[in-house]
Amino acid sequence: MKKSVLTRYRVMAYVTAIMLLVLCACMVFKYGFDKGEDATLVVSQIHGVLYIIYLVFAFDLGSKAKWPFPKLLWVLVAGTIPTAAFFVERKVARDVEPLLAEPAPVPAKA
Repeated sequence: MKKSVLTRYRVMAYVTAIMLLVLCACMVFKYGFDKGEDATLVVSQIHGVLYIIYLVFAFDLGSKAKWPFPKLLWVLVAGTIPTAAFFVERKVARDVEPLLAEPAPVPAKA
């Protein structure tokens, strides 16, 4: 497996998690203080698009790492639970590191 597969997943996991926290803050302002209704709409749509991209990258990583379905499902759902993606991303990175392909050694020129 290429390292870029893990990198794409990690970037999207962080971006999705941060946008979910921003969305939660917007929801608090919208429903708790009756402010920011337009911002909540925009942030929720952005998070939705980013979550779809996260799903694609997480599924790609899971299929290449040959994860069992429960583990894949947990990683996919982690993008919907605030702060969960941060912890799941670290565990996934630790588990996938040994599966990464080593670059082929470059022959020395004489």
